[in-house]
Amino acid sequence: MRHRISGRQLGRTSEHRLAMRRNLVASLFEHETISTTLTKAKEVKSFAEKLITLAKKGTLSARRRAAAMLGERNIISYEDNKAVEKGTVIRKLFSELGPRYLDRVGGYTRIIRLALRRLGDNSQLSLLQLVGKEEESKKKLKSATKKGIRKKTKKTTKTERPPDEADQQ
Repeated sequence: MRHRISGRQLGRTSEHRLAMRRNLVASLFEHETISTTLTKAKEVKSFAEKLITLAKKGTLSARRRAAAMLGERNIISYEDNKAVEKGTVIRKLFSELGPRYLDRVGGYTRIIRLALRRLGDNSQLSLLQLVGKEEESKKKLKSATKKGIRKKTKKTTKTERPPDEADQQ
């Protein structure tokens, strides 16, 4: 029995699980959304949130701990069929993602279940995403719509007349 042993085995050896967790989290930080199975997403979520909490601190020791837990991985994009290095995952974590979540207490990731199933073993697929960019655009949209509603209501109230007693009967 597996009493007091945390984490899922996922049918892999411990070294394979560690490498898979590091690769999934590095891909999550690089692309900010990944598609994987539901059980892998649930397993990776806590590890990603711990790393983002380290990035919020921003100290040298936090950066070294994150590099030890995650490893150094380069972000490479292809422009004109040439590989161009954009930096490392640790650099992006500490320069972009850490400051993005400074005012947030927790809950940096979300899991969205997809209706699709994987072809090979019919396991449920899900999206694992970082929360944040969507909220900023929604806040801008909400503030713009509230201002528009206020202007419209002020204009309509000036042109409307109070109902007469005779109209009510």
